Amino acid sequence: MGVELLGIEIYDGSFDDAVESALALVNREQVSQIVTINPEMFSEAECNSAFKQVLDAADLIVPDGVGVKIALGLKGKKVTRIPGIDLSRKILEKCADKDIPVALIGSKDEVVLNAVKNLKKDISNLNIVYFRNGYFTENNEIYENIKKSGAKLVLIALGSPKQEFFIYNAKKVLSSVLMIGVGGSFDVWSGNIKRAPKIYQMFGLEWLYRTVMQPERFKRIFPALPLFLLKVLFYRGDK
Repeated sequence: MGVELLGIEIYDGSFDDAVESALALVNREQVSQIVTINPEMFSEAECNSAFKQVLDAADLIVPDGVGVKIALGLKGKKVTRIPGIDLSRKILEKCADKDIPVALIGSKDEVVLNAVKNLKKDISNLNIVYFRNGYFTENNEIYENIKKSGAKLVLIALGSPKQEFFIYNAKKVLSSVLMIGVGGSFDVWSGNIKRAPKIYQMFGLEWLYRTVMQPERFKRIFPALPLFLLKVLFYRGDK
């Protein structure tokens, strides 16, 4: 199930179906990868063939950024926006219900520690078996720790594209693990950053709220978003 956008297949099902699809990936023999894609990641894939290869190999790519939803709408394709933070949170709740062990990797020490503390307080029976900050240079040591922990769901908050490459390379050494790049989710779960009010979330305007709160983000979004939408309009390869 999916629609193509700039040569990348995007999931076009419902939020609940995405959660169930994710859970179905947990017990597979290999490492499974979910990507929560936004317009900046399309731009990265265009100029970085290695990153495009990572996206092509992903098991599920969900439309996180509202720009992706708008872009697909311009092509006459209606999809439900699936924010990565909401998807990951719901998967954590399902893992708690099924006693599936979880690991969190990324951000600063105090951020990941507080994220773990708050998640365990908010989600009954959540079994977090391993966590650590994102400041490391030797991936193999982290892969080995994941393996020893027995985690079946691993959330990676290293920022894109670093987190996607980390997961892609894990496929060479790990098995039976679902891994998701979650960007700045730990900052929100830790309480370090306040999430946009519900009204912004409802209308897909979290990016606007974050830009108002963090004006330095403006340079990253503009002119990147308008250029992305123009590229989509004139792209002829989508089915």
